[in-house]
Amino acid sequence: MAKIDKSHSLSVSRQCALLGVPRSSFYYSPRESGSHNEELMKLIDEQYMQTPFYGVPRMTEHLRGLGHKVNHKRVRRLYRQMDICAMGPRPNTSKPHKGEGHQIYPYLLRGLSVDRPNQVWAMDISYIPVAGGHMYLVAIIDVYSRYIVGWSLSNTMTTQWCRECLEGAVKRHGAPEILNTDQGSQFSSPEFSGYFSEYTGLMFSMDGKGRAIDNIFIERFWRSLKYEKIYLEPSDNGLELYHKIKEYIEFYNRERPHQSLGYKTPEEMFRAAA
Repeated sequence: MAKIDKSHSLSVSRQCALLGVPRSSFYYSPRESGSHNEELMKLIDEQYMQTPFYGVPRMTEHLRGLGHKVNHKRVRRLYRQMDICAMGPRPNTSKPHKGEGHQIYPYLLRGLSVDRPNQVWAMDISYIPVAGGHMYLVAIIDVYSRYIVGWSLSNTMTTQWCRECLEGAVKRHGAPEILNTDQGSQFSSPEFSGYFSEYTGLMFSMDGKGRAIDNIFIERFWRSLKYEKIYLEPSDNGLELYHKIKEYIEFYNRERPHQSLGYKTPEEMFRAAA
């Protein structure tokens, strides 16, 4: 594994650029949110991968059953920090984003027949545990082939970070006809949605509020990544985590057959029909 050398004549930024490593991975340091919160988030993440329909009340009871003294307010705050919500419909008690210019788009995938690459991409952000803290991973999956067309690791969730990930994927593979996301502020921001005005015919789709099931293919990818790599091989730092994710995504795209794809790999499906 290539490593960054602080004593090298090249700057750390330049070494990161040459190795294709985001600086945020190298400069990662544990968050100040406290070791107990990090422990709780790790437990929440592991349970959520098994029972994504658990909302705040059920998860609170689960954590209490493990011996942790937590209340609904704390668990709800951690859910927000991890950018997760229960999969499935729930009462519409949340308020729309109040940021200026933020827009919620209709969900376009219901009943849609997805039969070719670059017809629909799905994009999402997930919490990823690392020693002493956590980072965030954004990924974009081609729904037809399950091919991961873009991804990026960071210690913060920003609109610019998401947009740069999308821009990179479009440069490599061309623009999709539809991009589906959740209603998170990173995606509803005009800084992100304004990017679409550059591509005639590209449509923006958003999951229903509290319906992670609307983005089921990217949710399944998170489960595969975490159970097959992240939980089995804990990372000590951001750089190590970056390389492990890169290794897994290359394996997932090129070598991991999917039963739903007739036991072909995502890359075989993406390239054959492209």
